[in-house]
Amino acid sequence: MKTTVHKDKQAMGRAAAREGAAIIREAIARDGRAAVIVATGASQFEMLEHLVQEDVDWNRVTAYHLDEYVGLPESHPASFRGYLKSRFVEKVADLGEFVAVDGDADDLDAEIARLNGRIAAEDIAVCFAGVGENCHLAFNDPPADFETEVPYLVVTLDEVCRQQQFGEGWFPTFEDVPAQAVSMSVHQILKSRNIILTIPDERKAKAVKAALEGPVTNIAPASILQTHEAVTVHMDPAAAGLLKPHTD
Repeated sequence: MKTTVHKDKQAMGRAAAREGAAIIREAIARDGRAAVIVATGASQFEMLEHLVQEDVDWNRVTAYHLDEYVGLPESHPASFRGYLKSRFVEKVADLGEFVAVDGDADDLDAEIARLNGRIAAEDIAVCFAGVGENCHLAFNDPPADFETEVPYLVVTLDEVCRQQQFGEGWFPTFEDVPAQAVSMSVHQILKSRNIILTIPDERKAKAVKAALEGPVTNIAPASILQTHEAVTVHMDPAAAGLLKPHTD
């Protein structure tokens, strides 16, 4: 695991985007196409802002959606597929395909089966992600399921996770935050060749320390990334504030 602390959020997002774009270009050169996983939330603002400016042959890229709330329409301001369409899909030239999670599908089981069938045979070049205040990875809140091998599943969001979503301003009240989401599983995320984490803000500092320096445990789900051979973590000084001094 490689960790880098950048001077500010813009430098953090720029570096994460450049690294990811280079990986995507390598995959296209090697395989003729690239499959990637894109995340959402406040932590990804700067990374996506810079990623869409990178020189990438986007029509050879298939982008998979990391997670989405159950029952939330795309028109809702907190919809993650709406977030990605406005901040990523519509900003790049001719994206090959965006495989979105339809969290308010009439038949959610069928929607999950569709997603699982699509991603099952993919060789994911890079997964862009963040870490939640409760150290969740995607919407795999503690105690996360480290055993299931299904690519997507319905998960129940814990109170800390829901409070984070309310605190970031996505919902008018805590009660409005959905109790469930469709999330990519931990196992599926770990199948990615490369994982790039972008983590800003002091409120993530405890989770960062647990993920990077704590034991590998499903109580701190992102700690499982310590077992992956190609993880890069980009942080601002506030997010890295509790790490041991030798970590850079």
